[in-house]
Amino acid sequence: MTEKPVKRATAKADDRRRQVAALPWRGAGQSLQILLVSSRETKRWVIPKGWPMKGRSDPAAAAQEAYEEAGLDGVIAEQSIGDYEYLKRLKSGVARLVRVDVYPFQVTGGHAVWPEKGQRVLQWMSPIEAALGVQEPELRELIARFAGVDLPDEERPAPARAPTPVRVALQRLRRRVTALWGRARRP
Repeated sequence: MTEKPVKRATAKADDRRRQVAALPWRGAGQSLQILLVSSRETKRWVIPKGWPMKGRSDPAAAAQEAYEEAGLDGVIAEQSIGDYEYLKRLKSGVARLVRVDVYPFQVTGGHAVWPEKGQRVLQWMSPIEAALGVQEPELRELIARFAGVDLPDEERPAPARAPTPVRVALQRLRRRVTALWGRARRP
């Protein structure tokens, strides 16, 4: 009896459940700031992130996301400072848990125009504001650890649960119905 060969996971299969992100920062010490961007769908605070890119290293892909989502130029670290997980709703409507590797990105400049300009809000924040601004508890801890700040338990709000795909769909439907109802009622 012959054994069947074991099928090994490929990098492509792993990439479907993994993203890379840039943690944009500037300044040092008391003047250290972290840049957060709003997500396009739910408008919550996130860091620039995306899928790994063929032909690019993970840090280079993270730097590309920083440019596309926030118009940033800078120096990306070659080593990840950690990772976090979040629930990603795919175009198919399926929700999938995605692990995100985070690379510090020292911002050296920016562009007046970039691919996603007008689709997101950008905000420079103190490390504590940035850590408390994100919903994912693991990302909150990564930001605090990177900046060397402590977040006492009493200053940590209970993490808000990320909206589920069903909740996002219901919110969209509610907005559409409200808009249509308003048009129907106009004389």
